[in-house]
Amino acid sequence: MGFLVKQECPQCGGPVELDETDHILQCPYCDVKSFLFSDEPFRFVLPHKTQNKEILYVPYLRFRGVVYACRAREVAYRIVDITRLAVPLKRFPISLGLRPQAMKMSFVNQKTEGSFLKCFLKTPEMLDQAEKQSSAATSDKIFHRAYVGEAINLIYLPLYLKKGALFDAITHHPVARLPRDRKKLSSITENIPPWNITFLATLCPRCGWNLEGQRDSVVLTCPNCQTAWEARRGRFVSVDFLMLSDQDPGVTYLPFWKMSVRTEGIPMNSFADFMQITNQPKIIKKAWHHQGMMFWSPAFKIRPKLFLAISRRLTLAQENSDCRKEFTDQTRHPVTLPLAEAIQGIKMTLAHSTVSKKEILPRLPVINMAVKGATLMYLPFHQTAHEMIQPHTGLAINKKSLEFGRYL
Repeated sequence: MGFLVKQECPQCGGPVELDETDHILQCPYCDVKSFLFSDEPFRFVLPHKTQNKEILYVPYLRFRGVVYACRAREVAYRIVDITRLAVPLKRFPISLGLRPQAMKMSFVNQKTEGSFLKCFLKTPEMLDQAEKQSSAATSDKIFHRAYVGEAINLIYLPLYLKKGALFDAITHHPVARLPRDRKKLSSITENIPPWNITFLATLCPRCGWNLEGQRDSVVLTCPNCQTAWEARRGRFVSVDFLMLSDQDPGVTYLPFWKMSVRTEGIPMNSFADFMQITNQPKIIKKAWHHQGMMFWSPAFKIRPKLFLAISRRLTLAQENSDCRKEFTDQTRHPVTLPLAEAIQGIKMTLAHSTVSKKEILPRLPVINMAVKGATLMYLPFHQTAHEMIQPHTGLAINKKSLEFGRYL
């Protein structure tokens, strides 16, 4: 379950309400669009109405995403959503419960008054907790883990001091008594954490035209100069894309990442090698020995079971029909899964595609995969009452699953 965020428009200061999955802020007053970007986890504060009190903000680290695990003879997965106290003080609540979902939060900024406890829980430690939660009661050895579509945020709980105790600034209930040695508390306190969110103007870096995208898009497109852009390191970076032509005016294009991969630890230099290694029940064609290995992945969020199935299906199909580098007027589904997340799923696609999993899965720890290049592929899908069907590969995706994936 996601949460809502209140934010002022960077252009006119008007109030804007965002969903957790939103990347684009569009002001309803001045109609200016801004892309929200940060190299670090986003930082939020829970709202409070306490006045004339010195507020102390306690950090909680939140992880939300899909954890995949290769163990024994299967690829297991689980959607995980956990929040944990990020300071080594047992006096505070270990979790925030449902508060982030029940209340409208705000981004931390220079106007946020009060003191902040420093965050000590690191992301790897948080992921260790996510791994423990995702692992069922089993003694099977895990050969590889991956996190796809994860969101890691810092959420601050406001407290205030009264009669030697810290009170919750939202409920006004006592939370914990101050430690005897108050110097320990002051030594891990800072005024404003060194973090700022960047608002990128949604203008094409090449021609200055307005970039197009939906609220949860991570790749924006320019209809004027026919380019695509993804935010990295505080700026928009060009993304290679291709579209498979289809003249049907009612067709809908879904985005996929097509990744060229260099592999070490296993001899897989061509598509023929991949078919042999995964022990596919097909006759190896001569042309496949000269065909580079390409891994495919959805460029949109979807349930983990379908993510694996789609990645496997398209990777085995190796769709190479004639494409063009030009956007059409037909409907395009937004890109909601960035390339960096798709790369995390490559080993999972290899494992899920393998027929003899007992032979390949134990070798995953020594297999290294590096992406040499990636292309955003738009494939046409024809609609039926309940499904989207790709005519070239026969891939069918349920419409409801596609819609639900935008809230993961």
